[in-house]
Amino acid sequence: MLQSSPQSQSQAIEQLSDLELARALSERLAIAPNDWHRLKANRKAQAAQQAAAAIVFLLNDRPEEALARLQQASGWLDRSIVAPPCPTHGKKPTDAI
Repeated sequence: MLQSSPQSQSQAIEQLSDLELARALSERLAIAPNDWHRLKANRKAQAAQQAAAAIVFLLNDRPEEALARLQQASGWLDRSIVAPPCPTHGKKPTDAI
């Protein structure tokens, strides 16, 4: 792995727009489908994912969407929401009838 100095890292970050930085953070904090089961109840991971998405929406001039994501993040942190059940688990074949 290449080592870069803190100064060169700072210069690289300065080249990016706020929206590019927000998108990069949002992508990094997004819970991948293959990690969903492991992280579905991880309040910190869920809140971070929603808060980062909120910043992206805010920078894209979509304040209503940003607010919805911030409310989701808040709900994870204050424990007012819980993870929904996995759509592929918990249903018995007879439940579909």
